[in-house]
Amino acid sequence: MKIHSERWSWSRVVRFKELWSFCRLVSEKVGGAEGTKLDDDFKEMEKKVDLTSKAVTEVLTRTIEYLQPNPASRAKLTMLNTMSKIRGQVKNPGYPQSEGLLGESMIRYGKELGEDSNFGDALLDAGESMKRLAEVKDSLDIEVKQNFIDPLQNLCDKDLKEIQHHLKKLEGRRLDFDYKKKRQGKIPDEELRQAMEKFEESKEVAETSMHNLLETDIEQVSQLSALVDAQLDYHRQAVQILDELAEKLKRRMREASSRPRREYKPKPRETYDFGETDQSNGGFSCNPTPKVSAASSSFRSDKPSRSSVRSMREFPPSSLHDV
Repeated sequence: MKIHSERWSWSRVVRFKELWSFCRLVSEKVGGAEGTKLDDDFKEMEKKVDLTSKAVTEVLTRTIEYLQPNPASRAKLTMLNTMSKIRGQVKNPGYPQSEGLLGESMIRYGKELGEDSNFGDALLDAGESMKRLAEVKDSLDIEVKQNFIDPLQNLCDKDLKEIQHHLKKLEGRRLDFDYKKKRQGKIPDEELRQAMEKFEESKEVAETSMHNLLETDIEQVSQLSALVDAQLDYHRQAVQILDELAEKLKRRMREASSRPRREYKPKPRETYDFGETDQSNGGFSCNPTPKVSAASSSFRSDKPSRSSVRSMREFPPSSLHDV
């Protein structure tokens, strides 16, 4: 018996209650019995709360996409809440901004081109401005995360979740009350009275929580205002940075146009001594013909010369023996 009670966990109890409520709901629908109806004001309030929940959920998703279109970076952005709790306050969003990557590329090539290059100096100016834009974008992300995303996420995780819990509990007690009303006369009146009191209690709690949410929506308006203020601040700083960069680039263009243009003067061509031409096709010999020295001229070759070969052809061998 003890083992059986240990296995009967609280989660199973909750699932059993949900299943029991579902069965009662099906019985109510199939049996055609008219259940306890909630007033129109309650239904209208419930509808507005449901729309508020959907609006907050989708706005949160779209805001994160607006801040960082890259899906991989969005995954890092969702980790900011945990990081901020660990470190106290986030100093950077944890991922590189595209403006910063562009600025680093410009600065790297600007340095490689050197100070003598007008384009290289312009790349350095543009790269520094892009890095400043990245810092401003970091500030925008942090401000929106802390003053807009986090409060709305907290609204989803606490207030809206609590309201959904009260509404779910109310539905269960409504079904229980209707079920006992059908069995009136077969069950004690006290049991029916307790079911009615629990239903009325849950209805009041759910109605109060929804009313408080809808009446304090000024908080959501202030959070939306914080989002717009952060955007305005970002765009003001971005415009200032880009205005300064545009003025620098225009000044560089004016200075470059006012300077006299350096004319290109080709260097004098070098002369080469290719030596005498001894090839039949008119080409030049890469290796000069070596001169024959006196010592080498006295050297007798073992091969017969052309003149000796010619004389041997003129006189046959038989005539040589006669001599």
